[in-house]
Amino acid sequence: MSKRNLILLALAVVSFTAALVGVAIFRRPPSAPPRTGATRLRAPLAVRQAIFDLIQPVKLANCTLERFGEPHDGGYVMCANLLGSAKAAYSYGISGYDQWGCDISTRLKVEVHQYDCFNLTRPSCAGGKTVFHEECVGAANKTEEGRLFDSIESQFAKNGHAGQHLVVKMDVEGAEWDSLMAAPDKVLDQIDQLSIELHGVREERFVSVLKRLKQNFYIAHLHFNNYSCQSNLAPMPAWAYEVLFVNKRIGVPDTSGKIDASDSLDAPNNPNVPDCQSVIGVASR
Repeated sequence: MSKRNLILLALAVVSFTAALVGVAIFRRPPSAPPRTGATRLRAPLAVRQAIFDLIQPVKLANCTLERFGEPHDGGYVMCANLLGSAKAAYSYGISGYDQWGCDISTRLKVEVHQYDCFNLTRPSCAGGKTVFHEECVGAANKTEEGRLFDSIESQFAKNGHAGQHLVVKMDVEGAEWDSLMAAPDKVLDQIDQLSIELHGVREERFVSVLKRLKQNFYIAHLHFNNYSCQSNLAPMPAWAYEVLFVNKRIGVPDTSGKIDASDSLDAPNNPNVPDCQSVIGVASR
């Protein structure tokens, strides 16, 4: 083969490989993670145990739990009677649908700012006011593969909400850890309630983020996502878990320490496969 043909062949191979990589990069991870994945199965026991202990809920004497959003995946339990001070809400990672944001907007009569840079579908909300941003949340302002990212602090400020009380829902496929660790204390203190799906049980930094959050928040509710159930993650039954954080400014712990184990507000994220919830213990505050 001539030198010229060899060069052309090499260029063709490079172009084909780049196209394949491009497809992989621009495909967003599913909002409901797969049930398998070897890298997620090797979490050190000490880290898993620390995460499990840190996410145990406490009973709040002044919290009336209610479900907002979809009946299965996309539904979140919150303290409905503690939402009244919020001036706006933020819904991070909507993947083309956001009944949670619509429910919050219509109930509280506030704007809900929706953020997603992977799925740019703008869901409608009859009777509510939602503002969609083609942007994702991250630790800092940056652009990756043409997608915009910015910090929680910056996004609050750009929308005129610096220093205001807010409600936040977050499901961002693992980006939550760096985003929350980068948020200053003054920004975390703005959040009355944070309903979040956390992803992962492997890394020590997850423990650090949870410890930091618990300085500002009580955990009032816990639900494991059954798309991520794994039998060998004990004591964690799954590697994705929905947690409700309630700011200590507004939450009042029940000194009895008893937790209402009723799951009437919960539903399996995937109704077509078995659920995997753990026995909820009594957490230290």
